[in-house]
Amino acid sequence: MIKQISVILLSFLVITGCNNSAMKRNTEIEKRLHSSIIMVSDNSTSKTFLNTFDDFEWDKAFLVQPYTTQTDLEKQVGVKFTDPSNIGSRDDIYLLVFINGGKAVQYAEIDHLNTTFSLGDKEYLEPSNDVIYIER
Repeated sequence: MIKQISVILLSFLVITGCNNSAMKRNTEIEKRLHSSIIMVSDNSTSKTFLNTFDDFEWDKAFLVQPYTTQTDLEKQVGVKFTDPSNIGSRDDIYLLVFINGGKAVQYAEIDHLNTTFSLGDKEYLEPSNDVIYIER
C-alpha cells in the first residue's frame, strides 16, 4: 500500500513539475499597455518603455504577432513555451513573452485595438533596451 501511494505521489510531482506552472500571466502589464495604447492618437506613432511596467526579473522579452503557430513561437523565443493564449488562431492580441535564465517566466496578452506593435529593428527586448513602438 505504501509503495502504491509513493508511486502515485511521485507521478503527481513529475506531472506538475513539467508544466508552465511557474509562468504567470502578467495582467498588470496588460492594463498599463492598454492605457498607453488609448493615449496614442489615430495616425500616429508613440513608444513606451517596458521597464516602467515590470516588477520581476527578465533578460529578454519577445513580441509575438497574431496567428503565430506554436512551432514558430517556440522558434522565436528559443525555449519550450506552451502558449496559454492560443495566439495561433487569434488576431485580437499580441503576446509578450518574458524569458529569464533560459525559461519563460511571464507573459502578457496585449489587446490589438486597431494598433500595430513593433520592436523596431530588434528581435527582442532587454531591460536596458526595452522600447515598444505603438502605431495607430
